[in-house]
Amino acid sequence: MTMLNVAGLSKSFGSRRAVGDVAFSVERSEVFGLLGPNGAGKSTTLSLISGLLKPEPGAVQIEGLDMALQPGKAKGKLGVVPQEPAVYKELTARQNLKFFGELNDLRGENLDRAIASVLEVVGLTDRADEKVGNYSGGMQRRLNIAIGIVHSPALVIMDEPTVGVDPQSRRHILDTVKKLRDRGTSVIYTSHYVEEVEELCDRVAIMDHGRLIALGTIADLLSEAGEYHELLITLGNQSLPEAATLLAIPGVREAFVREGSARVLTSNAEQVLPLVFTALVQSNCPVTEIKIKKPNLETLFLKLTGKALRDN
Repeated sequence: MTMLNVAGLSKSFGSRRAVGDVAFSVERSEVFGLLGPNGAGKSTTLSLISGLLKPEPGAVQIEGLDMALQPGKAKGKLGVVPQEPAVYKELTARQNLKFFGELNDLRGENLDRAIASVLEVVGLTDRADEKVGNYSGGMQRRLNIAIGIVHSPALVIMDEPTVGVDPQSRRHILDTVKKLRDRGTSVIYTSHYVEEVEELCDRVAIMDHGRLIALGTIADLLSEAGEYHELLITLGNQSLPEAATLLAIPGVREAFVREGSARVLTSNAEQVLPLVFTALVQSNCPVTEIKIKKPNLETLFLKLTGKALRDN
């Protein structure tokens, strides 16, 4: 069953086209990753899906409800977990959930059951009656998720939910996403952590310059990365090689240089590695560390956008 259908989604701000003709669907119980470098159009796309912005043109349907024609009912099917926690720190977690639950028309025993359920899902039952101001940043993010799902939405948007959290809270959040999927909820998940996307997402869409440039399962996308390996090179001083110098090496397919490091894509790491090392030393760029990464989602992201997922 299709939970979300996006067709021909476009949005401009003056002369700048932020999103252009984006189309995809999200199925029931699917975790759908939406990735892209800064300025790619991800935030605008999420705002269009959630009804904060109106498409020009395009259509958004959530469980068959058109966001333009039935905005109230469509939004009622949606939960949003923003990147920055939207919580009242002077209230307890339970009071926060009661407030937001009532905004979603929950009352009485139904509200109490919903609060108890989401507190258990995010692992905050034992801290439910403590003021949120005493929570760690990770706990506040977990409460943020509970607020977004207290009304049992069919579709949840999670925008960078693990940024800056401690490892325990990060694990709680990832497990929460899996619990939501297992109970039939669909999730749109954005993250700069490739291992999270590969662990959680059934399908992934990559955006750049306002358009979808790749869409498919993890296996499909990785097959597009081909046989490329990535050489991750840490440099020992501030001198940087020219990317053209690395691209001139036989067997190098792509090269990216940034402060203190270089990244090289190649189909033959064993042959290319000593040549790259020699070129860097000759360019007065001493090497302190080299790592070889097999093709993964970040390799494809780098290949398609020219940027590393975590450099956004």
